[in-house]
Parts: sequence; structure tokens; C-alpha cells
Amino acid sequence: MDLNTRYLGLDLANPFMPGASPLAEDPDMALRLEDAGAAAIVMHSLFEEEIAQHAPTADGYLALLHRLKQRVNVPVIASLNGTTAAGWLRYAALLQRGGADALELNFYHVATDLSEDAATVERRVVDIVAVLKESVAIPLAVKLSPFYSALPHLAAQLDRIGADGLVLFNRFYQPDIDPVRRTAVPELRYSDSSELLMRLRWLAILAGRVRASLAVTGGVHTALDAVKAVLAGADAVQMVSALMTGGPAALTRVRVGFARWADEHHYGSVREMCGAASLAHSANPHEYERANYVRILRGANHS
Repeated sequence: MDLNTRYLGLDLANPFMPGASPLAEDPDMALRLEDAGAAAIVMHSLFEEEIAQHAPTADGYLALLHRLKQRVNVPVIASLNGTTAAGWLRYAALLQRGGADALELNFYHVATDLSEDAATVERRVVDIVAVLKESVAIPLAVKLSPFYSALPHLAAQLDRIGADGLVLFNRFYQPDIDPVRRTAVPELRYSDSSELLMRLRWLAILAGRVRASLAVTGGVHTALDAVKAVLAGADAVQMVSALMTGGPAALTRVRVGFARWADEHHYGSVREMCGAASLAHSANPHEYERANYVRILRGANHS
């Protein structure tokens, strides 16, 4: 089984890598992940508001980037979460100069303004990516949430202006509420395989219809999860929760199990598998639209 894949214009030994998380904050852990088979290392996000509050944050991130580049032999993908157009541009250029092989643009915007329409929200993303594509030479991946009202249209716009990749999806951590204090309470819950379903659907809808690479993040815990993601159209498979709980060995298990499944089902390469179950290759495209919804509800009503 040829596990080679191409993601963001980078030739990778396999599709598997840690997603943006604290895992890569330790160069020794990054090296362990590489030894476990990670084909690239995605750094945790650099947040613009943290830089505003603590000026040395950017310097510390650049220092870590430098150390990672020295320790590992796989591409290092920096991650940036900006809040202003100037911040996106300034820090993207900084990370490029720091030696990042590619940059993941982590868009995390919760729309709370009643006067801001959906078109404005999407236009902000497109405008920022357009400026960065004109100003930064390294490949850019756009990490999106699933909450845009017309996700394929947004993906097509980003593809048209030259985004090198789309990452599906950012996990919005939902706060709980303290009923006594009447305040929001931050809560971290690791993903499980059930979160993969939404990602599979949108990967399958976009695969073969945009030129940009596609990556999945969120919900990959088993080899079969990874198989489904690649069949849906993922060029790269990012893992976080499985690695946070199971360590680098979890990546090895998924990589080895993925290759075994592909061999058993007579696939010769990742490229042969990628998108084989996508909308573009489906004999019944309605499966990704209304048909599945109707069938599920009818089945529930007759059970």
C-alpha cells in the first residue's frame, strides 16, 4: 500500500498528522509523533489577543517553531488565529520568516452581532485570505467551522482566490452555564468518532469539486475512521483527541490499521482511495442531500 499523499503542495509520506493542539508545544513530543509516523507537525495556534496581552508570546512561538524545525524532519505547519486584518497579515508574515513550511489559518468567529448578515461574515474570511495569498508565499490552509449558511459557496470562493487547503472542521468548544453564578463555564470535552459524521458529509460534497487540498480534523479515533475520511475525500487526516488520550501510539495504530484495511480491500495507494466515496463519484448524489435525511426519519417512524 502506497501511503504517499500530497497536501498543501507538500509531498507527505502518509496522510496522518497531529492537529493544532498543545502536543507540539514540546519538541520531544513532536519527535515522538514523528517516530510514530506523523507525516507533518501542526503547531498549536498563535492567538492575536494573547500577543496583545503578552508581547513575548510571538517571540516564544517563533522560538518553538525554530526548535521544531531543528528537531523533526517532517514539514512544520504553523497555526494562526487572528482578530484583525492587520494582525492576520503581520503575524502570517512573521511565521513565514520564522521558517514555517505552511500556515493554517484558524478562523474562529462566533457571530453575535444582530446587525451582521451571513454574507458579511463570509466576506471577512475571503478578504483576509485574499490579502494573505498576495502577501505570503508559503501554502495556506483555511480551517473552517461547519456553521456557514452556504459552506460550498464559501469553499468555492476560497478555492478561487488560491487557498491551498481547507480543514474541516474547527471544534467550537461550547461553554456550560453555572446556574448559581449565572455565568458561562469553560468546558473541554474530547471528541469521539461520532463527530466524524458531519465531516464525512462535507468532505464528500467538496472532494473533486475544489482544487484545494482537503484535511479532516475532529472525530478520527480508529483506523476505520481514517478509512472513511480518505474515501470521502480527505488528503490529510489530523488527530488531536485520540493523541491527547492515547499518546503517539494512537497515531501508529491508526496508520497501521488504515494500511491493513486498504491492502485487504485491494487499494494500491491513498490517491486511489481518496474521494472514492465522494459526491463526485456517487451513483446517487441525493444520498448527500435529502435522501438520507428522509430515509432515516421514515425508518424511525416505522420502528
